[in-house]
Amino acid sequence: MFFDWAAQPFFTVVTTFIFGPYFVSRFTHDPVSAQTAWSNAATVASLFIALLSPVLGAIADRSGARKPWIAFFATIKIICLLMLWQAAPGTSMLYPLVFFSLASIAAEFSIVFNDSMMPSLVPATAVGRISNTAWGLGYLGGMIVLITVVLFLAANPETGKTLLGLPPLFGLDPKTGEDARITGPIAAIWYFLFILPMFLFTPDHPKGERLAKAVRAGIADLAASLGDVRRRPGIVRFLLARMVYQDGVNGVLILGGVFAAGMFGWSTMEIGIYGIILNVVAIFGCLAASRLDGLFGSKVMVIISLVLLLTASVGIVSTGRDFTAFGLISLPVHETGGLFSTYAEKAYILYGVLIGLAFGPVQASSRSYLARSITPDEAGRYFGIYALSGRATSFMATLSFSLVTAASGSARAGMAMLILFLGGGLLLLLRTPYPANRSA
Repeated sequence: MFFDWAAQPFFTVVTTFIFGPYFVSRFTHDPVSAQTAWSNAATVASLFIALLSPVLGAIADRSGARKPWIAFFATIKIICLLMLWQAAPGTSMLYPLVFFSLASIAAEFSIVFNDSMMPSLVPATAVGRISNTAWGLGYLGGMIVLITVVLFLAANPETGKTLLGLPPLFGLDPKTGEDARITGPIAAIWYFLFILPMFLFTPDHPKGERLAKAVRAGIADLAASLGDVRRRPGIVRFLLARMVYQDGVNGVLILGGVFAAGMFGWSTMEIGIYGIILNVVAIFGCLAASRLDGLFGSKVMVIISLVLLLTASVGIVSTGRDFTAFGLISLPVHETGGLFSTYAEKAYILYGVLIGLAFGPVQASSRSYLARSITPDEAGRYFGIYALSGRATSFMATLSFSLVTAASGSARAGMAMLILFLGGGLLLLLRTPYPANRSA
């Protein structure tokens, strides 16, 4: 469970709430082009994750131990996050995008190996509770890092003061984005420190075949598994449904913060507080889901989460500076003072609360859905295929955003594409058996 605690700050402060919005709103003077470039970087990472995750999972089943793989990819992730410090305004856009993509790839590969350990460690009756609790623990870790950044590091570029009215720690200069760039090194150090309990105390699979033999046999096993999965229609339907709805979930996580930064011109401080609100709500969402998953099953929790995400996404897309609900509700344009001073921003926060409630359980209960549907011996390759289903077409969501935004000049039109993925996945899931290996 501490692996999720260690891994989450990367997604919280780098991908979603601090570094990503900084890259869009302050790294360049063209937010639309920056949003498109950030989305393209996520698309490239998703393609690599989709292609290689099943192969690596199958090899892991043969090589046995998962920890060496996690250590290898952790090294790549940590180095790339440290390099994000160099992303000063006015420098080349290429290098931070490359380091972000590599860190994303390494992070997801590590998750494949960590998740594949779960069926051999946790009984099927407890897997939903453990998965959701671990996800909530991850959000708690992400929130602690985010609060630290917002209170002590992120500062108003005009005043040079943090939310507490103090100069940022370490003499960080917000005018050059140092308050946002520092999130890369912070996430790297946090990850290094808190994956140590997993390495020291979690039982690993026994060492299996040598690497060269494991590669050959693992690829053969993967080919056999891909043939076998076609004869398991429930699992096929679940993986297809997740492939579609996870595209929408990934899009909301990657693009939600940068969309707000582009629409409202939010600073690092405002984006950070928005992230804190979502993470507080997400912790309670995961804790509630850890109980409800045991009572009603993982499928019910995923359906509830997707309905909430759909509602929030429609709300976000329907909101402009002076309206929401596609203009059916007019909003005053005058500011009320303080943070999130317009009524449109307050509406965005409300929709964000729905996202916070849902985006933890939709992923944690999806993980337990599969864990309940397979055996420990096939966990590596099936969680690799699971990662493939989450990433195989995930470039479609971010690519759709990029193409529609570039063609229309409207990020709102690009965000509307995410609704199609969330809704399509929900419709497919409704007819999927639970557990997925049960005859329909």
